[in-house]
Amino acid sequence: MNEQERQVQFHIQCGPGEVGNYCILPGDPGRCRAIAQNFDDPVHVRTNREYETWTGTLCGEKVSVVSTGIGGPSAAIAMEELANLGAHTFVRVGTCGGIALPVCSGDVVVATGAVRMEGTSREYAPIEWPAVADFQVACALVESCRKLKKSWHAGVVQCKDSFYGQHSPQRMPVSYELQEKWQAWKRLGVLASEMESAALFAVAAARGVRCGSVFHVIWNQEREAAGLDQKESHDTSSAIEVGVEALRLLICQDREQTIR
Repeated sequence: MNEQERQVQFHIQCGPGEVGNYCILPGDPGRCRAIAQNFDDPVHVRTNREYETWTGTLCGEKVSVVSTGIGGPSAAIAMEELANLGAHTFVRVGTCGGIALPVCSGDVVVATGAVRMEGTSREYAPIEWPAVADFQVACALVESCRKLKKSWHAGVVQCKDSFYGQHSPQRMPVSYELQEKWQAWKRLGVLASEMESAALFAVAAARGVRCGSVFHVIWNQEREAAGLDQKESHDTSSAIEVGVEALRLLICQDREQTIR
């Protein structure tokens, strides 16, 4: 039996009927309960390793929230196994650090694409392939930001595998590469840095499903370096609200398409 045919998925430990077609993907298992409280009748389904799963409904449609842990490898596993169970629409709701100076702590960032400075996507697509969000999902996220009157930005984010490679690049043996590329991201207008979207966009394309990403900005090290106002913000409620509202919009849009 191959992994796609497996009834109970190997890592998330969920089986047929236990997850919805629409899924929110936070990194932190500790955020799953809070996100699930935005669903109708949320139920805890399973916790295994970094994967915590809750399922409920939105607009009468079964939806789930499944944590992915940190980084591309574990995020890719979650999406693969959820797709095996029939999920077709994914919204990553996570955190990021700002890069562009206008991106402030507490803002919301919607990713339209992701710099592939990580390894997982390379096992799905050649490096020439651009990791981009699904257009419908990205539009739903932007529309939700506007509807909820959030302070938001939309654009390219950078994905990496090493958290400390970003925050302590000078002590790394490859500091010359990390620091020079960071300058390139700044000059190219990259909004923020995070760790999962490039891999998720690649897996989504390979599996023929939809994925978009929205982030809460914890801080912006470039604003701090420039002497601008800067403090850490850990209240992720705005990004969660945007992600849940985007799922509602997508569910309604999909129903309208079906009726037509």
